[in-house]
Amino acid sequence: MGRAYQNRKESIAKTANAKSKVYSKYGREIYVVAKSGGADPDGNLALRGLIERAKKDQVPAHVVEKALQKATSGAGEDFSPARYEGFGPGNCMVIVDCLTDNPNRTIGDVRQCFNKVKAKIGTSGTVSHMFDHCAILVFAGDDEDAVLEALMMADVDVTDVEQEDGKITVFAPHTEYFKTKQALTEAFGDIDFDVDSIQFVPQTTVEVTGDDVAQLERFLDMLDDVDDVQNVYHNAEY
Repeated sequence: MGRAYQNRKESIAKTANAKSKVYSKYGREIYVVAKSGGADPDGNLALRGLIERAKKDQVPAHVVEKALQKATSGAGEDFSPARYEGFGPGNCMVIVDCLTDNPNRTIGDVRQCFNKVKAKIGTSGTVSHMFDHCAILVFAGDDEDAVLEALMMADVDVTDVEQEDGKITVFAPHTEYFKTKQALTEAFGDIDFDVDSIQFVPQTTVEVTGDDVAQLERFLDMLDDVDDVQNVYHNAEY
């Protein structure tokens, strides 16, 4: 199928300011997940997976510990998820996922990013129906048939399994994330996942060319600078 997904390597942030933003985003998400599902990774699979990703992206242990302590103390902020959709430069489709303690501030900040590049923010559902909400797991391997069989034996509602360049990529509905990961580890042991996430994967892509490329890059950089923005998904090829 060759579906495009975003393999964001946040650990390659080169400046102290960029690293600080990565740490802040992880800290906020760890706090929210721990507060809602418990601060024990053994009893909160979402938290366990998030901490594993944080370690891979070289987030310092003290950032993780501080977020967990804040979640258990009850003294932290009351963050809630917010999702915004619209059309970016080159008429690409964009989904912006946020965690916010002030929705009015967040929508204002996100709308300003759209306005500065003459893009259009829409209402809920404007473009999300053109994306698949997928669990994506990528790991070293070359036998996709064995992987598919293991997932089917575990009654996982897997969407697709691909093999390319010594890597297996598993796509499953986002609701099957934990079940998929558990089935893989039970079948193949302790797997070192290159990608371990839930993402919005575009069903179609649009080629962005000319001046729109610079505008798109500026747009994505501006969104990344918004503290409340956690992830941005788009269907642009450029």
